[in-house]
Amino acid sequence: MTQKSKAEELEALAAARWRVAAVLTAGTLVSYFGFILLVAFNKPLMGKQIAPGLSLGILLGALVIAAAWVLTGIYVWWANNHYDKALHQFRR
Repeated sequence: MTQKSKAEELEALAAARWRVAAVLTAGTLVSYFGFILLVAFNKPLMGKQIAPGLSLGILLGALVIAAAWVLTGIYVWWANNHYDKALHQFRR
């Protein structure tokens, strides 16, 4: 493998990592700011009771936290199964 193709391979790997990180970051920001905007501009909706003691706002707040964990888990899974393996092969 030539030096140029190694550099191109490394750049492609870095670009893939940035794409995955950007998409997952955007998902996190959309869920967070969507929740904040609902709290700010649609309080009656967020105050609707789904079950005794459980409002839509509380449920969505918990889902925002869960979404952050899930999106972080997706990144960790991707990094372990794709990025780290490709980087290890590149170093050989």
